Amino acid sequence: MNRKLELASGAVLASLMLGVGAASAEEIRLMCSSDGNECEAAMEIIQRFEADNPGVKVVMDKVPYKAILENLPVQLAAGTGPDIAKVTDLGGLNEYYLDLAPYVDRDYWETSFGDTLNWYRSGPDDDGIYGMHSQLTITGPYINKTLFEQAGVEIPAADADWDTWAEAARQVAEATQTPFPMAMDRSGHRIAGPAISYGAKLFDENGDPILVDDAFTEYVNKFVGWHNDGTMARDVWGASGGTSYQDAAQEFINGELVYYFSGSWQVQRMDSSIGDAFDWEVVGSPCGAAGCSGMPGGAGFVGFKDTKHPETVAKLIDYLAQEDNYTELTAKSLNIPAHSGVAAKGVTYIDASQKANDALNAWGAQVAKILPVAFKYQGYKNNRAMFNITLSRVSQAIVGELSVEDAMDRAKEDLATALAEAGK
Repeated sequence: MNRKLELASGAVLASLMLGVGAASAEEIRLMCSSDGNECEAAMEIIQRFEADNPGVKVVMDKVPYKAILENLPVQLAAGTGPDIAKVTDLGGLNEYYLDLAPYVDRDYWETSFGDTLNWYRSGPDDDGIYGMHSQLTITGPYINKTLFEQAGVEIPAADADWDTWAEAARQVAEATQTPFPMAMDRSGHRIAGPAISYGAKLFDENGDPILVDDAFTEYVNKFVGWHNDGTMARDVWGASGGTSYQDAAQEFINGELVYYFSGSWQVQRMDSSIGDAFDWEVVGSPCGAAGCSGMPGGAGFVGFKDTKHPETVAKLIDYLAQEDNYTELTAKSLNIPAHSGVAAKGVTYIDASQKANDALNAWGAQVAKILPVAFKYQGYKNNRAMFNITLSRVSQAIVGELSVEDAMDRAKEDLATALAEAGK
């Protein structure tokens, strides 16, 4: 063989070998959304996983939260979804989940993640392991403490009700010429906690969903009234249609909002964006006849059935779930841990200011106040339909398309239709 032919043959062989290597590499696509740095913190840990598993490449697609809510379900239905995603519609996407149980230590997962595993399951007869709950959250309010001090208005007590908080926020806004006294994220999940505090049962005595009852309607009446009299920032709920999500974090960060009902996941955003511009504080959820409850929730990493690499997907999620890695993820992303072992030992938050540490401790103290029905609602597999029904019908009442009474009647009809379509 002459030298040129030998070199050419060698080049072809090398090219073929590279092609085989490329074909055998496992590329895992991960869709992630975060209000803070959770995606980046997870990726730091994932890079170690890649180093320990040559041939595995994880590609993270960081997307807006709306893409997780609206685009991901469409992709999954079409069979074009990612291998892994960080999701918040926990039980609602169960039909697409990869069961991790054949690949992981069940005892470790059951001990570490306990009841949150049920949130990802299809029902009481399902014992699969589908998701690692990376971000335990609770809904509730932030206040601009500086505005209260400037207005000379006393911050209401821990057991204050919604009416007391609404009056205080109005007084502060008027005294300080702040545009908005109160705002709540445009979300059916967010309004659920206050309704539950007012005594909403959401389920009947047989455990079947009803959504609307007298207590639920009572809170919606107040909520709509606050939008009509200017207590609530109207555009958050009134300027969007359908089931689109909208928060009011930027208004709070800009000092334009006295009282903001959102949740614990906003701590990092508040800490980094507000800085020393003003003092802010986490306060407990206002009380109603039944209690002072927020809604539990959060997000977790799940794998999907359509992945071509189920064992690697499970191995990666299990890697994130190991106690040391989970502790690191929690500490860097400023989250409340859902891992029982990590929670028991406590978390030293990394690069968190004193305000952020105080806020996270305040959120942790609210977990004990969550009413049982709130946990049940969060774990119910059709809760996304109920959240969306709430969102669309309450919004129609706010903008005057429907009376509250008609909106609640329509919500009942919507639920019946949704349950029939779901076969439940």
